[in-house]
Amino acid sequence: MDLLTLVVFFPVVGALAILFVREEQKNAIRWLAMVSSLVTLGLAVLVLFRFDASNPDLQMVVRVPWIEVGGFRISYQLGVDGLSILLLLLTALLTPISILSTWSAVEEGVKNFMIFFLLLETGMLGVFLALDLFLFYIFWEFSLVPMYFLIGLYGGPRRIYAAIKFFLYTMAGSILMLLAILWLGTTGHTFSLPGLIANTDIPLNIQLWLFLAFAAAFAIKVPMWPLHSWLPDAHVEAPTAGSVILAGVLLKMGSYGFLRFNLSLFPEAAIRLAPWIAAVAVIGIIYGAIVSFAQTDIKKLVAFSSVSHMGFVMLGLFALNGQGLQGGLLQMVNHGLSTGALFLIVGMIYERRHTREMSEFGGLWKIMPVYAVLALIVTLSSMALPGLNGFVGEFTILLGSFGSQVLGTYLFAAIAALGVILAAVYMLTMYQKMFLGPVGHEENKGLRDIRMREVITLLPLVVFIFWIGLYPKPFFDLMGPSVDKLAQTLQAAAVAMR
Repeated sequence: MDLLTLVVFFPVVGALAILFVREEQKNAIRWLAMVSSLVTLGLAVLVLFRFDASNPDLQMVVRVPWIEVGGFRISYQLGVDGLSILLLLLTALLTPISILSTWSAVEEGVKNFMIFFLLLETGMLGVFLALDLFLFYIFWEFSLVPMYFLIGLYGGPRRIYAAIKFFLYTMAGSILMLLAILWLGTTGHTFSLPGLIANTDIPLNIQLWLFLAFAAAFAIKVPMWPLHSWLPDAHVEAPTAGSVILAGVLLKMGSYGFLRFNLSLFPEAAIRLAPWIAAVAVIGIIYGAIVSFAQTDIKKLVAFSSVSHMGFVMLGLFALNGQGLQGGLLQMVNHGLSTGALFLIVGMIYERRHTREMSEFGGLWKIMPVYAVLALIVTLSSMALPGLNGFVGEFTILLGSFGSQVLGTYLFAAIAALGVILAAVYMLTMYQKMFLGPVGHEENKGLRDIRMREVITLLPLVVFIFWIGLYPKPFFDLMGPSVDKLAQTLQAAAVAMR
């Protein structure tokens, strides 16, 4: 079996093993899920070691004929390049961290929870590695099912409403994407992405419609304003581990879809629509920041901040130059690390106090010093303090959008820069209310600082927050050649359109 197939489907092996364990053996189930996710992480690291960072093309490609009916050729095709390697590693890293966070948080239905979680990992990994559009769609839709059950069965009081809303929003966009995929497969007689890029010359008017059909699915998933309304409900009602994966990986499926499919298959349409998408992204940056500041629930604040942060990602991608694309891709990883860590921090305090209202806290720095220090690092990372990961991504995005010939104005970068200031406002306000000042409530005085297991849960994310912030070169080197190749394709398309 090839390595990429092993990476994608090893979590399924873990899920099948858990089926044979009795529900009462909770620790055995947890350890099986943890070992399965750690082995998957090890396999993903092995992919990294075999990956040639100087090669811009797809690597370790596996292609097996699958369905051939009436001229349609659908294949099982996987591959990895600089556009997907970091997201593969991010998914493989966040899954065991999320599982570890459930050790004391999930006590009922542990067996089903872990099975759904491992199946979700397979769906997410498949999305980032699939090179056949039909196979990509299968993984894309498959990932909805376990997340629906994780929210619907293990979430908060309004979990059913949140789960159905999440499912319906994503399905609605996916139908349009499916129609576009069928059109491409019919006209190109293949669903292979490399084959379609090489052989399909689509007129601009048709490109625009196909671009919008794909964009409907991806924009909802990102989520871009004004298609974001499912996100706060899903985040707030999801269990902590579900929120971590939702923010850390599932949202990236949307931005990755734009990067992998919209920009590669429809370059002329991307150039024509780039200013409009950048405008919507900038609105999302400011809107998300303002609404975050208005929240009193910590988890809602973090949820709305994702709208703002993912607006930066979309602005970088649709600058359509090397700097913007690299910044957008790195910021996908940064958001996964920082916002994933924020949801873990919220989950830890919720386990102790069973409330997420900021007014219920205060003075936690004195009571829980270790927790307070880790929360401060992650807060500063989320507001893009220089020296931490968020700064590198957002600065590169602003550079790319400032110098973008396609966008043609500095206005997008200037307005987006206000989002950086607003992020500092709402993040520091949240930290001040929770951790500084007098102890806000009598119950806070008896709180215990975080345990070693919880420190271990956060520590890998903190390490990467500092690593990317202080020495991002290895991460840029991994994506650089593939991003440059895509940027050159877009530049050639822009020249041809003139």
